[in-house]
Amino acid sequence: MSPFAFDVSIEEFEAKVLIPSETTPVVVDFWAPWCGPCKVLKPMLEKLADEYAGRFLLAKVNSDENPELAQHFGVRSIPAVKVLFKGELLDEFTGALPESQIREFLDRFVAPAEAGGSPREAAAALLAEGKREEALATLIAASQAKPDDQAIQLDAVDVLLQLGRHDEAGQLLSGEYPEEAARANALRARLALVAGAADTGALEAKLSANPQDHASRLELARAYAAQSRFREALTAALDVVIADRAFDDGAGRKAVLQIFEALAGSEQYDDLIREFRRKMSAALN
Repeated sequence: MSPFAFDVSIEEFEAKVLIPSETTPVVVDFWAPWCGPCKVLKPMLEKLADEYAGRFLLAKVNSDENPELAQHFGVRSIPAVKVLFKGELLDEFTGALPESQIREFLDRFVAPAEAGGSPREAAAALLAEGKREEALATLIAASQAKPDDQAIQLDAVDVLLQLGRHDEAGQLLSGEYPEEAARANALRARLALVAGAADTGALEAKLSANPQDHASRLELARAYAAQSRFREALTAALDVVIADRAFDDGAGRKAVLQIFEALAGSEQYDDLIREFRRKMSAALN
């Protein structure tokens, strides 16, 4: 499911359309299952919503199931497309237009894409804001435009891992990445790290009752890593090194190194790795 296109009922209309329209144009597509032109227009709008990557949102309203909304917006034939911005009707059209005309229509009210920024940079900015689904959609659209760009594909794998969508990440990592081999191997290591991780809440409660349970603390480090909580994961593993560096044949140190391996090749984690390398060196010396 795209984060930029969604079905809307009358009960959800304020939360999903009116409130978001205060900051982002919302294209409302009134359609029905029996409508032939709707079957042409709706997938075209969905494709453009992904391509524009958040510069507008697409709200799809089944007019048969929501006649009050259709009546309120004066819909007399479908497909009918209305554009709302700041809660006001900005523009509209009826019927299934060619894609070129829809692009011209959208470009009249949608902000232009930021100049000079690559899709990877745009996705990184979205991630910094905590917008993982939007970042993934941006990377997917970029990968479709540049199917040979392995860096973009691996950026998407990274986001999938952050979202906990491990099966999809594994499918992508099953391919070959000769131009990005080191990073692909690091992401495979991260996928292996998160496989079968336990519930963090139960482990935290267990450690609260017995802070000296080093085995559970290492399991908690793996569970944190599975949730992309890497600072907490490294802290938990390093705590074992500090408390008992010889525990389970140096399992704490091995866990820290395993996390380092999983984060290698991703610039966003370089500072974190350097910080914990220093901390581990201090703990071991």
